[in-house]
Amino acid sequence: MISKEVSGSSGKAILIIPEDPDDLFILRRVIKIGDIVISDTTRVIKFDKEFSRPDRERVKIRVSVRVEKINLDETIDRLRISGTITESNNEMVAKGNYHSVLVQIGNKVVIEKPKKWDELDVHLIKSDVSGTFIIIAIDTNEAGIGKLTGTHLQIIPNIYSGQTGKYFKTNVKKDSNPEIFYDQIINTLENMNSDEKFKIIIFGPGETKRKFFNFLTSKKSYYKDFCSVIDGIDVAGEDGIMVFTRSPIIKEVMSLSKISIVSNILDQVMIQVNKGVEKYALGFKDVSEAVKLKSVESLVFSNTIFKNFKEQEVIELLNYAEAIGSKVYAVDSSTDIGLRVSSLGGIVALLRYQIK
Repeated sequence: MISKEVSGSSGKAILIIPEDPDDLFILRRVIKIGDIVISDTTRVIKFDKEFSRPDRERVKIRVSVRVEKINLDETIDRLRISGTITESNNEMVAKGNYHSVLVQIGNKVVIEKPKKWDELDVHLIKSDVSGTFIIIAIDTNEAGIGKLTGTHLQIIPNIYSGQTGKYFKTNVKKDSNPEIFYDQIINTLENMNSDEKFKIIIFGPGETKRKFFNFLTSKKSYYKDFCSVIDGIDVAGEDGIMVFTRSPIIKEVMSLSKISIVSNILDQVMIQVNKGVEKYALGFKDVSEAVKLKSVESLVFSNTIFKNFKEQEVIELLNYAEAIGSKVYAVDSSTDIGLRVSSLGGIVALLRYQIK
């Protein structure tokens, strides 16, 4: 999440750009009824014509909306904020009209509070431990590239070298030149690059991973400081990326990343289950009871929790847990970790002490 303090009409305001679904979960927890949200959006405007039907045109506008309703859209990759327009940069859009703003990943949104910001809200926005990693699973035939932000994984379609894979001489196509193959991967990396800081992890069978690393750092020397090659995963392409996210190696190379932290929490919960020590809670009901007793050390929830329980109840539970000192993490179904949490009821907690 990118955030920056800006001046607002009522004092302090914060500009936010969500970078992954986890950030949308945080925005859902931060934005309250009565807040002012400023965003670029679109609205249909009617133009009345004499002796004919009115024409309709969708125009881009910037509006300030006083929040009356907020909810995660069914797709979970966008946030719907509805309320009354208080300011508009288009004279054809009058104040007082009702409007809905959709906030998606990459959209800018400014939040103003009617009074002062709560410490919890500021903490949620500032305590970003997501980290971004670019994962490259490569061999002589193909390369899979994934972008892991927090616990959200985005996989780009495989890049193929055109090499036949045969050990005997054959008519190799011109586009099977390894350097052309490597250049395609680098171009993809450059297109993915932005102002955010990220680390690159390269792996795969054989020596292709090291050859690509040498080629990459010789052409783009600035990658050398945050690019590393790892052994132990001998699968390339999209399959290699999925194997990596399930592998214990991920904890070693991403020890401080959000996905590693969440993975450790789930492993500790499973250890408690196997030992028969009930210092854990599974499911909304048990986790709610543990939160009320202030016994939750860490809490992990997945997007499926919103499909099975009332959204506002879930938000209130998460915010209260965070307010009493619990560490709260969101995951989605793009990784194996998110699927594990979903299979455990959509929410799990590691407890400070046994409550049963």
